[in-house]
Amino acid sequence: MKVNQKEFDINNLRYSVRSATEEGSKSLSEVRVQIDGETENLDREKGEAYIDEPGFRQIIIDDTESINNLFLVAEINESIVGFSRCEGNKLKRTSHKVEFGVCVLKEYWGYGIGKNFQQGLKYFLFC
Repeated sequence: MKVNQKEFDINNLRYSVRSATEEGSKSLSEVRVQIDGETENLDREKGEAYIDEPGFRQIIIDDTESINNLFLVAEINESIVGFSRCEGNKLKRTSHKVEFGVCVLKEYWGYGIGKNFQQGLKYFLFC
């Protein structure tokens, strides 16, 4: 699923949140590895469960075509600084369940990026 881009200006930092596009696949692969190394709050260590550029490209294609999935990125000056993904379930009995993840470069913690990813998810789920 795709959503419209939204701009934010928080604590003098201007960023946008929008749907992921295939053009960002390489950057997403690099940012994911960096984020994994910056925190112990995720289930992976740096380099584990690596997703390369073609892998991200396919995830973005699948998520864009699916009504059950949402893949968002946060950008500052056209550079990806974080991403969020919500993956729904196709099975009828568990269609109410989703897996949701948020990743933001440590340098940009405290600017509401994760919160705004969650707002995008709320819009996705209830609109």
